[in-house]
Amino acid sequence: MPTRTFDEILADERRSALRGAGLVALIFAVCIASLWATGFFDAQRFAESGPAISQLASEMVPPDFARWQSWLRPLADTLAMSIAGTVLAVVLSLPLAILAAPNTSPHPTVYYVVRTLLAFLRSVPELILGVLFVAAVGFGALPGVLALALHSVGMVGKFYAEAIEHVDPKPLEAARAAGANRMQVILHAVLPQVLPQLTDVTIYRWEYHFRASAVLGIVGAGGIGFELMAALRLLKYDEVSAILIAILACVVVVDGIGAYLRKALK
Repeated sequence: MPTRTFDEILADERRSALRGAGLVALIFAVCIASLWATGFFDAQRFAESGPAISQLASEMVPPDFARWQSWLRPLADTLAMSIAGTVLAVVLSLPLAILAAPNTSPHPTVYYVVRTLLAFLRSVPELILGVLFVAAVGFGALPGVLALALHSVGMVGKFYAEAIEHVDPKPLEAARAAGANRMQVILHAVLPQVLPQLTDVTIYRWEYHFRASAVLGIVGAGGIGFELMAALRLLKYDEVSAILIAILACVVVVDGIGAYLRKALK
């Protein structure tokens, strides 16, 4: 292989820098175009919305916590929905992730089919799934749990599969050389390597599920979101602000618990 001169190396570096700069400029242009297309630069529209925003803010302050006791059960339902949805998502995601990782999938066809399934589940928002499950099984926490779990299978399964895909192949080869079957390879050579990443993804998803559960109540899937929608329909904006503060406090607590669990399980 011929030795490259300093000028040739410098020219390659310049070309690489120019390509990087061109890519950054393209991304920047796409971002600006997207902001313009959605009306972000419409100063007149922002100016005209000022009085309405001011009126709404005045009606939300001070928050009305008179009914705080009636929110305790919906908040507990929201927490239960987030935990149940996470458990169900993990139970469904792990076997799908094993089938969706190229180094553990039994066949390329299975790999592509499962990857397509995960992409489809990710593409359907929780709110749409919530509406469908409310129509199927009725109002309450159950449709919220099903909606959270089914949507999260697409995301959690993808993250799990990518973690499995990037494991060190040497333990897998050693296990196969020792005569281990496919399940033994997964249990003893794959899962011990990815368990910390899977734990992080699971905890982060639980934190997300609590916030999403509060929103799902708006479509009748139970939880504090149902109370929030009731206050909005009655134009009780002072109560809306109080409910939002209660949700924020719970989110902070859940995030703190998640951070503690991540440290404790490392």
